[in-house]
Amino acid sequence: MSDATESIPESRIYTPTSYFEPLPIEKIFGQKQPLEVEIGCGTGTFLAEYAAQETERNFLGIERLLGRVRKVNKKSVRRGLLNVAIVRVEASYAIQYFLEEQSVQAFHIYFPDPWPKRKHWKNRLVAPPLLPLLERCLTPEGKVYLRTDNRDYYEQMLETFEGSERFAPIEAPSTLTAIRTDFEKGFNEQGIPTLYCQYRLSSD
Repeated sequence: MSDATESIPESRIYTPTSYFEPLPIEKIFGQKQPLEVEIGCGTGTFLAEYAAQETERNFLGIERLLGRVRKVNKKSVRRGLLNVAIVRVEASYAIQYFLEEQSVQAFHIYFPDPWPKRKHWKNRLVAPPLLPLLERCLTPEGKVYLRTDNRDYYEQMLETFEGSERFAPIEAPSTLTAIRTDFEKGFNEQGIPTLYCQYRLSSD
């Protein structure tokens, strides 16, 4: 059996042994590298492509829906991505309980459910209560990258982060914005633009 065949993982889905302790990141990946987290992986197109380009980083995908978890896993296994792992769990729970303090260099939150009806806006992930959770997990100068197609939600994202003294707006690198999610491609083909915002955590 060739080395290339031996390196292909059977699965990149990780099932926690405890839901009350931080994930054993080094054990999951088998290599100590900077960690980035994608919240809501969709079909896994972004995560697989970005992880393939950034092999010196580990990428943890957080996804609640089983069907999507399987799609992310399939793409990661097909490409032999040992620097990808996927956990099926609610996003806010994972951020609060599964991640160590100052362990994440970047969060990617792309096209979260916009809950378009005003009476449902309270269910949106990107809101002021999220910021302390991100702050706890991010390393000094850690980053948060966000995308949406929903103008109202975009305005809420801006208000949420700009209302904090700990986060400063930054530009996203072109190598990052060049990788589009499947949702994004569909929106763009309909003439709906991607709305970006991204922030860096102050080291103070």
